[in-house]
Amino acid sequence: MKSPVEKQNNSWKKDPRFVDADSKNFKLIFLALIVGLLAGLVGSVFRLTLTYIEVFRDKLFAGAGDSGIMSWVWPILFGVIGVTVALFLVKRYAPEASGSGVQEIEGALDGLRPLRWKRVIPIKFIASLFSLGSGLLLGREGPTIQLGASIGKMVKDIFKQPENKTNPLVSAGAAAGLASAFNAPFAGIIFVIEEMHGHFRYNFFSVAAIMVASGTADFVVRVLIGPDPVIQMTVFPGPQISSVWLFILLGLFFSLVGYSFNKLIVITLDLFKDLSRITLILSGIVAGIVIVLIGVFYPNMIGGGYRTIGKVLDQSYTVSFLIILFIGRMILTIFSYGTGVPGGIFAPMLALGVVFGMLFGTVMEHFFPGLVPHPGIYAVAGMAGIFASTVRAPLTGLVLAVEMTSNYELILPLIITTVTASVVTAQLGNEPIYTTLLKRTLANSKG
Repeated sequence: MKSPVEKQNNSWKKDPRFVDADSKNFKLIFLALIVGLLAGLVGSVFRLTLTYIEVFRDKLFAGAGDSGIMSWVWPILFGVIGVTVALFLVKRYAPEASGSGVQEIEGALDGLRPLRWKRVIPIKFIASLFSLGSGLLLGREGPTIQLGASIGKMVKDIFKQPENKTNPLVSAGAAAGLASAFNAPFAGIIFVIEEMHGHFRYNFFSVAAIMVASGTADFVVRVLIGPDPVIQMTVFPGPQISSVWLFILLGLFFSLVGYSFNKLIVITLDLFKDLSRITLILSGIVAGIVIVLIGVFYPNMIGGGYRTIGKVLDQSYTVSFLIILFIGRMILTIFSYGTGVPGGIFAPMLALGVVFGMLFGTVMEHFFPGLVPHPGIYAVAGMAGIFASTVRAPLTGLVLAVEMTSNYELILPLIITTVTASVVTAQLGNEPIYTTLLKRTLANSKG
């Protein structure tokens, strides 16, 4: 019989760190590779299909008004059908496919929400093409993240893996989904580790799995779509050390923007939730008409925001128009997400960050000329800042901004902006947006 001292001396063998280090879990890595391949393939097909739809939409909207009132019929039908079909599909067949779906993944990782991949994969894919294609201010990353996570669950079920493999494979799929949306594999890895830290079960092989899946998905996307950064822009030199205080100030502004954004998102979702089915359909019709009317006259006010980002970075707009663009896109982003159709908020948020960052930079350049080489530096910092204040994931925001723009020289100002934005917004009582959305989902499911 072992003495208490011997038992205590051998207790280290049961420590999870040593058990994990001694395990041989290479099958998980192989399955993560499959998840990455499938997520990259699905993400690429989704992106390419969406691009064709957006090109068609732009041509359709550009022709509105050219041949009298009848030339408005097809654009309006296009927008209305897009929004209403997306709403119908998610409400009728897979309610968990509405919105970005990130909160659903986090709930599934905790065992609090079902992950019905047989429904979610086709509904999320098709409905997202309708909602994003219509011109609503939503991003492709929400659909690809949820699609990737669902593919992770699908692989787990097809290969008849035990339940303890669900968490790493679903997490690997989520990382692969973000990587395939933005050509940003490192951001996909960091997103799972940082944003999903309370849900993701961290160990050596689970981290290796998300790395393999994210890298594989990015490889597939680069082969099928191309290796270029998602946002084509100037690679800026690092600003002077004396300008550090300006990025602290920028972070303070974004803490307020993030706080307002999160509160307004929840208010709008609650408003649409209380609508009857008929009223909801009518709201979808109105949403489609509104987006078409705005898109025809102000194309940069609609869509995910990539075109808007390019125009802003070219310094194509005056300060007064940047203010209008920021307010307009913020209202329309909140409205678009509030309808409940599938679509992410990363891309629209990043566009808001660029617009506000460029606005801030233009004003600062007027008062402090030469202190920062180009106002576009603030725009890049704005991408990271708004992400840090809304999602409360400063590392992910920083990595995402750097990977999407290739501005590696701006890491220091981005760190200052993201830390300031996330810390101050936390002190204001602003919860991470996906935590808030998950709590809301769980409360509504019980009700």
